[in-house]
Amino acid sequence: MFRSLELTIGLRYLRAKRRNHFISFISIISMLGIVLGVWALITIMSVMNGFHSDLRERILFVVSHVTVQAGSGYLDNWLPVARYTQELDDVAAMAPFVLGQGLLTNGKHVKGALIRGIYPDYEKTVSELLNHVVAGSAHELEPGSYSIVLGKRLARSLELEIGDKVNLVAPKGKVTPAGILPRMKRFTVAGLFEIDMHEYDSGIALVNIEDLQKVLGIEKAVSGVRLKLRDIDRARALRGELQQVLGSGFRVRDWTQEHANFFRALEIEKRVVFIVMMLIVAVAAFNLVSTLVMIVTDKQSDVAILRTLGMSPGSIMRVFMVQGSTIGIIGVIVGGTIGVITALNMETLVPWLEQLFNTELFPSDVYVISDFPARLEWLDVIVVIGASLVMSFIATIYPAFRASRVQPAEALRYD
Repeated sequence: MFRSLELTIGLRYLRAKRRNHFISFISIISMLGIVLGVWALITIMSVMNGFHSDLRERILFVVSHVTVQAGSGYLDNWLPVARYTQELDDVAAMAPFVLGQGLLTNGKHVKGALIRGIYPDYEKTVSELLNHVVAGSAHELEPGSYSIVLGKRLARSLELEIGDKVNLVAPKGKVTPAGILPRMKRFTVAGLFEIDMHEYDSGIALVNIEDLQKVLGIEKAVSGVRLKLRDIDRARALRGELQQVLGSGFRVRDWTQEHANFFRALEIEKRVVFIVMMLIVAVAAFNLVSTLVMIVTDKQSDVAILRTLGMSPGSIMRVFMVQGSTIGIIGVIVGGTIGVITALNMETLVPWLEQLFNTELFPSDVYVISDFPARLEWLDVIVVIGASLVMSFIATIYPAFRASRVQPAEALRYD
């Protein structure tokens, strides 16, 4: 498409020292605009990918891949369901659980929490939560011990430490001749866990499943069975299969339903941010239009001479397209390189900035995730660079076409 003569002239115009320094300044500004736009877009997309991935991973520390529960109330005969699910190829492990809400009290401190009754050995096979115990131990969650493992922030709000006593008040009362009395039991703090998600670190407590069954008065019933899958992307399909086999007496849910609106909102937000940031790149790219229009005006006499020497309008057009496209290509390459380097070093860069300015960019008591993850996806980089190059190329068409319409006689009349 571009012959050597057109490339040579276009690149020579780009390197040459122009008489009009203002035009050179505008060209540099146009290039810097593209650099900053591409840099920002790649960095922000990587940060959003990191947030999405990290958030999903941490949510799955607590949320089951698939959960089988009774259609209403508790699941009395859960062993046949557990045996059936364990025989499925997609299921890597299973664990029964009891879930209830309660009040934890310590003196004047009162805090509502989600209480989960577990068998520790089973729970480790379906969840990473017990692997994030940062103080004490989950091994003390033995039947009859009435030990409890709290989220670290929950323990801090109740001013509890390892070995302290905490009262659990169940919402369902016990009927006595004197009236309805609350079910209450004193537990010993055996451990603290932390997964760096404020919602879970401040609102979940773990106890032995048999101890919670006694507190709630449900005998041997459980809330359901948690399943861990070999491939989490199979969760939706397996949910449909289990629901069909088990029937309407059971309720089967998967992790995509637990936070469906949340994950959908993240996807929509990512698309909107991409469009908004792409518009910034478009503004920077189309600054090339004004730059090249001024260059064409400045080079009218040169264009007239080239036309007089026999260069065709199409060749003149390609000369200025080479010049404008080169500005765009340099801006995109530099911006893309800086963006990739920034995204790959984001987890080091942000703590350095927080230390430098003595501030916390993402306070843990406000945001779900308190650190600053980033995950670079090369497909995003390719899309950003490709779209930016296309916009830069399109921005050169009108000024280059205008240059090709310059009439030699008119341009040389006053020279």
